[in-house]
Amino acid sequence: MGPEQAPTHAVVLELKAERLVVQDAYDFLDEKRLLLAAELLQQLNRYERLLMELEEKTRAAQQQLGAAVKRHGLQGLGVYPAASLDGARIESTRRNLMGVTLVETALELGESAANPAISPSNPSSEASRCREAFQELMRLSTVLAGISGNLHRLFTEYRLTERRARALENVILPDIETALGRMGAYLEEIEIEDAIRARLHARAGQSQ
Repeated sequence: MGPEQAPTHAVVLELKAERLVVQDAYDFLDEKRLLLAAELLQQLNRYERLLMELEEKTRAAQQQLGAAVKRHGLQGLGVYPAASLDGARIESTRRNLMGVTLVETALELGESAANPAISPSNPSSEASRCREAFQELMRLSTVLAGISGNLHRLFTEYRLTERRARALENVILPDIETALGRMGAYLEEIEIEDAIRARLHARAGQSQ
């Protein structure tokens, strides 16, 4: 029922019922945005911690790469047998938070990643550590990719929920309250006028 309806007791009752519905919707959206904000902060904190870890491991991998180049030279390292990614897969688990899908991702490289199909002619611990360091970067990047997607979906849903909650709080509910106030004042004036008219009519009847 719109606030522009003619002021009657029936319209007032309908507006009050509408106000209860809108208030319930606002309470739900308010709780939803709090839950989304809490999850958003938790995911962001985890992302920042893992990003710092990724940066540290990136520096470590660069050092391992330098050690491998020093041991084999660029050409020697270029022909060093690469680890196979056959059997590698991304494992993911999903959960739902207030309509937002949250995903946990992890990279499983498999046994072939640790045991190249072709044995190196000049194996070294430097090359092995270099391979392991970059594999670790792949694992961390996979986890970060999942969290990054979560942050994007959470932030999008939070902004939408925030806009809806503010519309109810700052527009719809105040409009209903204004309409109820205006109609209540009008109906009160009508009741006073009716009471005065009835009293005057009664006095006129008594005087006859």
